[in-house]
Amino acid sequence: MELNNIKRVYLIGIGGIGMSALARYFHKRGCSVEGYDRTQTPLTDSLREESIEVTYVDSVDEISPAFRTDDPSALIIYTPAIPGSSAILNYFRSKGAILKKRSEVLGIISRGMYTVAVAGTHGKTTTSTLIAHVLTHSNFGCTAFLGGISSNYDTNVLFGTNNVVVVEADEYDRSFLTLHPDVAVVTSMDADHLDIYGSADKVNESFRMFAGQIKENGKLICKNGLALDGGISYSASGDAVARAVNVRIENGCFVFDFINDELEIKDIQMPLPGLHNVENAVGAIQAALLLSISPQKIKAAIAAFKGVKRRFEYIVRGTSIYIDDYAHHPEELRACLSAARQLYPDKKLTVIFQPHLYSRTRDFAEGFAEVLSIADELILLDIYPARELPIPGVSSAIIFDRVSSSFKKQCSKEEALVLVESKRPELLLTAGAGDIDTMVEPLKKILSNA
Repeated sequence: MELNNIKRVYLIGIGGIGMSALARYFHKRGCSVEGYDRTQTPLTDSLREESIEVTYVDSVDEISPAFRTDDPSALIIYTPAIPGSSAILNYFRSKGAILKKRSEVLGIISRGMYTVAVAGTHGKTTTSTLIAHVLTHSNFGCTAFLGGISSNYDTNVLFGTNNVVVVEADEYDRSFLTLHPDVAVVTSMDADHLDIYGSADKVNESFRMFAGQIKENGKLICKNGLALDGGISYSASGDAVARAVNVRIENGCFVFDFINDELEIKDIQMPLPGLHNVENAVGAIQAALLLSISPQKIKAAIAAFKGVKRRFEYIVRGTSIYIDDYAHHPEELRACLSAARQLYPDKKLTVIFQPHLYSRTRDFAEGFAEVLSIADELILLDIYPARELPIPGVSSAIIFDRVSSSFKKQCSKEEALVLVESKRPELLLTAGAGDIDTMVEPLKKILSNA
């Protein structure tokens, strides 16, 4: 399918962060765009405000007449999170419509463009958003498809006028193998999505296949220590080719110097907390240098970076401090909790965590428990199932029973709100990739009045 031939686009699962970016992209191109999602969220509300039709009822009757014709210019995009029983999905299948996964569509869009693709089991959203921000802030420009809402631009898609596209490359169900980047950044290769891959070795194999798809004369930038050959290594410390040195905290902000084999950039201010974000910045700087962005512009752009919503996002800064984060893997949680500890070593840390997926909870229960034990107080919610059916014997309890925090409570979201209102924690962190974000506004209201 050629991009210029697409006139109508229907997205099944339009409310997802990656799907909504495609909806906005095609709407901007002048296509007729509509879609279905099972849940109304602030993101779907934003799409409707932008004149993109969204339905929350999985019924053929909800599909507009324009999409019920045999239109060769119509593209149907679906997310793997949609169950195979979906009435809308099966309607389009029965019609023989052109159905593509989100990742396949990104492959179509990026074909013929200079593509910077950022992959990794964690760190990819912040790193890809930072690269896109540096290119935009420096007036170089780019089109970008991001896995989160950029706080600088309040969107998950950017529109450039040049031939450069920045893409977050998702490893779930090997989606990133539809891409053939000019520059590939790999931030991490920890075991994850074992329901798809089966083993950590298969995860690593998939990342090596992704790295093998880099175009001729293209470049690989990879975090130091990853099992990938031929890349430019980067790190927040150690002996990587591109690295941060002299890392310190000044006035509550991380500051570091960047060094590679060719140059040094001194006194870079990274507004986001945590050594892991310094590392993300080093990878982004190396990518921007490959695009010939000047060191001065890179330094200015990073200092102006506001981050990504739900990535160590400050919700309340007052008598109580409240931070919200998307972390849903043990290593993401470790980075998040460690950053909170670094910034506020004298405050009691209370964490509300919602496990995401039965399979991930089963596979990493011990790791989750170890990391969550960093918290002084833990409030643990039920598992958010997303696309999965329950697995016998798997619940939040298999994490809870292993946690060694001095106070721990397993409860519902409603009970958690009551608990927070009674305890008024001085430092609160909510974390998870499910619907825990629906707690943000109620918690903000409680703690803003503390």
